[in-house]
Amino acid sequence: MLEVGKRQTGIMDLEGLDIAGSVLDLVGDTPLVRLSRLDKGLPCPVVAKMETTNPGGSSKDRPAIAMINAAEEAGLLKPGGTIIEPTSGNTGVGLAIVAAQRGYKCIFVVTDKLSPEKITLLEAYGAEVVVCPVAVAPDDPRSYYSTAERLVKEIPNAYRPNQYENLFNPKAHYESTGPEIWKQTKGKITHFVAGAGTGGTISGVGAYLKEQNPNIKVIAADPSNSVYSGGSGRPYLVEGVGEDFWPGTYDPKVVDETIPVTDAESFEMARQVTQQEGLLIGGSGGTAVFAAMQVAKNLSSDDLMIVLIPDSGRGYLSKIFDKNWMSKMGFSKSDGVTVKQLLKHRNSKLPELIYAKPWETVGSAIETMQKYGLSCLPVAKGDMPLAAAEVIGSVSADQLMTETFESSGDRHQLLEGIMIDPLPVLGIGQSIDEAVSVLSETEAALVHNEGLPFAVLTKTDVMDFMSTQFTSEVEA
Repeated sequence: MLEVGKRQTGIMDLEGLDIAGSVLDLVGDTPLVRLSRLDKGLPCPVVAKMETTNPGGSSKDRPAIAMINAAEEAGLLKPGGTIIEPTSGNTGVGLAIVAAQRGYKCIFVVTDKLSPEKITLLEAYGAEVVVCPVAVAPDDPRSYYSTAERLVKEIPNAYRPNQYENLFNPKAHYESTGPEIWKQTKGKITHFVAGAGTGGTISGVGAYLKEQNPNIKVIAADPSNSVYSGGSGRPYLVEGVGEDFWPGTYDPKVVDETIPVTDAESFEMARQVTQQEGLLIGGSGGTAVFAAMQVAKNLSSDDLMIVLIPDSGRGYLSKIFDKNWMSKMGFSKSDGVTVKQLLKHRNSKLPELIYAKPWETVGSAIETMQKYGLSCLPVAKGDMPLAAAEVIGSVSADQLMTETFESSGDRHQLLEGIMIDPLPVLGIGQSIDEAVSVLSETEAALVHNEGLPFAVLTKTDVMDFMSTQFTSEVEA
């Protein structure tokens, strides 16, 4: 690699020119920008630290370099080696950039909630991507943590940076992001808000800022189901933030307050920042800004709020910036008669969501369907309120009767072994026309409300509603 300022035969002397020696030299020194339209009416400015301007588009470029540098110095990563890491995408991109510069191979393990464009992006850097289910416990052999560990053991000369335990992760932010914010604000910062995934960013930045001024408040913005805000770690839709376990890179002593934020609040804020400020940010950025706005309402004109935006919205175009996805997941509402009205019209004695668990038996599922007069059931893990990722399949009455008949009346088979694909999805705010279109090809659909499974709508429900409407019009 060319070292700037050193002449090589046939190579122009670049000394004195403003040219980086490699893409790695472009990491850091990200700008601050005031959210001047969104913070109107608030007592203090809300200012964003735009980590989106890093070469890989996120704050994860910083620890990626630090962790690989440390591994090389310790002899843990040798020339020609393979970097293996479970990631929500951004750390993978940062590691892939380092790998491209230094000749390493990469295998990244991701969950199936990751947006397609993030997977494509990792592959664009030449990485291999392994996809694992999100709705499993961290110690499950199918989880992305366990899968990464297995691959490290199986592949020769492999190294896992382990961003969840590697203290060079928070150290990178302690040595770069924190000092940048302190210098950029001339020490006037009073509040810092960031999401907590591995906890590296908020722990590193928070530790540095509190060393400069112990009165600075550090606030974690967290998905509602994440363990940081007291949740169980059950799946949620926002990516790259929150956890289902406590990483070693998270320092709870640094954090003064944790604010839970729903998927709906995160996505709506991400869209607001994008459309009102012209800053295309991701869902986790929306989480952080939402929390920052809540805190800022109770501050004074002497305060200065800095909120860290971890990545761009370009990795979420097929989800939170896609009208069809937002509608299907129940985050938006159509004009006119909607699925919500169809559900209100049907039998009020019917519970909103009836489903079976994968460890229940065929006999139990048949009894449930007979009790409520249903022709099918979603199959899902967990208790209400369910997460979208916990719905793993479905069963129909015809299918179960066939299974029972073919197995000589064995009603004790577990649904996990015979369930079929999940039901099609409808959003609670979608129009009756969209419901009719979906149900023209299936007997039932699973309705989502703000990203959560809410109810099952059947073809019969729609026909009954339309029949009632027609009768009312005739009588009128």
